[in-house]
Amino acid sequence: MVKIYFCGSIRGGRQLASTYEKIIKMLRLYGKVLTEHLGDDNEIQTRDRVLSDRTIHDRDLQWIRESDVVVAEVTVASLGVGYEIGRAIEMDKPVLCLFNNGSGNRVSAMIAGSEGVKMHYYSVPDELKSILAQFISQSVARRTS
Repeated sequence: MVKIYFCGSIRGGRQLASTYEKIIKMLRLYGKVLTEHLGDDNEIQTRDRVLSDRTIHDRDLQWIRESDVVVAEVTVASLGVGYEIGRAIEMDKPVLCLFNNGSGNRVSAMIAGSEGVKMHYYSVPDELKSILAQFISQSVARRTS
């Protein structure tokens, strides 16, 4: 079973929580999403808000280590997501970054310009179905070859 680490802004803003939830549902078709709680504000409040920053950091890094792939929604700027992407690249994990073109935001050049990231721009989450399928299958094939 493919282990997927999904990340998106939490403390930087939860305006894309419903998008995260849709992406997580799509990712579940391909394996276990280690961070399913990111799409659920109630779960964030009851689960992560009671944990120390150190506990969250160490838990999330362990999940990145365990993961086969990392998928990051980067439309809302987040220091934490940038850090997770950087660490995943260091660990040689396949990384897919997703950015909503209609957001009015700009994606960081450090993310979009990184050779360790596959960048994909979208307008609506439904566009991501084939992108996620292709990314997961290529990433799994790369790891097994």
